[in-house]
Amino acid sequence: MNFNSFRKEIFSNNASVKELVNDIFAKIDQKDPEINSYICTTKDSAISQAENIDKLIQNNEDLPPLAGIPIAVKDNICTKGVATTCASKMLKNFVAPYEATASSKLWSSGGICLGKTNLDEFAMGSSTETSLFGVTSNPWDINRVPGGSSGGSAASVAAGFCAAAIGSDTGGSIRQPASFCGVVGLKPTYGRVSRWGLVAFASSLDQIGPITNTVSDAAEILYSISGKDPFDSTCLDKPVPNYLADLNKSIKGLKIGIIKECFEHPGLNSEVKESVLSGVDRFKTLGAEIIEVECPRFNDGIATYYVIAPSEASANLARYDGVKYGYRSNDGLNLIDMTSKSRAEGFGDEVQRRILIGTYALSAGYTDAYYKKAQKVRTLIRKDFDNAFKKVDLLLTPTCPTTAFLKGDFVNDPLSMYLSDLLTVPVNLAGLPAISIPCGFDTKGLPIGMQLIGNVLEEDRILNAANIFEIDAQVINNRALF
Repeated sequence: MNFNSFRKEIFSNNASVKELVNDIFAKIDQKDPEINSYICTTKDSAISQAENIDKLIQNNEDLPPLAGIPIAVKDNICTKGVATTCASKMLKNFVAPYEATASSKLWSSGGICLGKTNLDEFAMGSSTETSLFGVTSNPWDINRVPGGSSGGSAASVAAGFCAAAIGSDTGGSIRQPASFCGVVGLKPTYGRVSRWGLVAFASSLDQIGPITNTVSDAAEILYSISGKDPFDSTCLDKPVPNYLADLNKSIKGLKIGIIKECFEHPGLNSEVKESVLSGVDRFKTLGAEIIEVECPRFNDGIATYYVIAPSEASANLARYDGVKYGYRSNDGLNLIDMTSKSRAEGFGDEVQRRILIGTYALSAGYTDAYYKKAQKVRTLIRKDFDNAFKKVDLLLTPTCPTTAFLKGDFVNDPLSMYLSDLLTVPVNLAGLPAISIPCGFDTKGLPIGMQLIGNVLEEDRILNAANIFEIDAQVINNRALF
């Protein structure tokens, strides 16, 4: 279900927005118990929103750009009056008193909120297996994970339970599940989209972005949610291009850099490598110039990330103390006892693991050895990207080293789980935009994703290249899997 097919149904008078939204909820009720992509749905308000759009259509009034488009929201993005749980016992009963800027812009643009999607607890994970509300399944194979942490958002789009979803990307949490679920996932430049209302994991890395069926749909969502926000001091005050208008430019002569270190890594699956290199050949036939580039510290990104991200998480999650809001243990004899038990009972294993790693890295005597050194490597990774972009316009890598793995494969092996983000985390460390697009399938019929990386605020360039590739390769999947 892409935006164009949805609009075609509406404007050909085949169905009203209300009827189409009701059809989606019927599909969710019937099929989502098997997928578990939603934590909660907001049917009553969605139907009310759909009726309002139908009235505008009947009265021939001007329509907002996303009029009637059904959208799901990752449950670490605040939605006013609706539970925002982060898939954690800590926030199980928290109802947001305000709306996040990004989601507010979607509703102002006519989008319809269908509900909140499942995720790894506090967005910490790569499989959507750490949620308080159960594991989400991959619609291509329900025995496999959809990726994470935005697994619920990616699965809902792939299964046809919404036309688009928004998620958050701290180290690949939009692009990796998009790759596993065969959809499009875009991580914008850091600061392009406001983080106000996004529950913080690692503040210097987090970014909200779209997950959609097509590149053009991602361009529309990005245009709607981008722009300066007075509530977020890290949000950039830069003009927002009309991304949709720039999608069909020729890419003849476009210089695409193939990052040598990515394709030589021993953990890269051979089928993934072959499929992505076939995509490289397709870009050649479209007129792009392919250049091999080196980013010597690219593969250091995963170690760097797992010092910086837990350190920031440790600081951000300190606010959950059982006093102001969130889960509170009733067993505490005093304030210190109550706080420690609230955190021990309210946070799951992976969240506690990252808090402990981060607290250790920031502790006296270790800050210089770990955190400050990681920040220096982060700077070197960014310099590698800067040097690469002096030679090329875009960079290309696989999105993930493998296709979707089986549920439970890495539950007791967190280090192997972390390596699934090997090819995505350097982008977050450098604050760059990147998109994952489908480029093929492995022999099991599982989707493979290709990642295009742009320079700062060059979303228009990666969207255009991705769109040209998508059209030429005819990999647009307009059918719902369910």
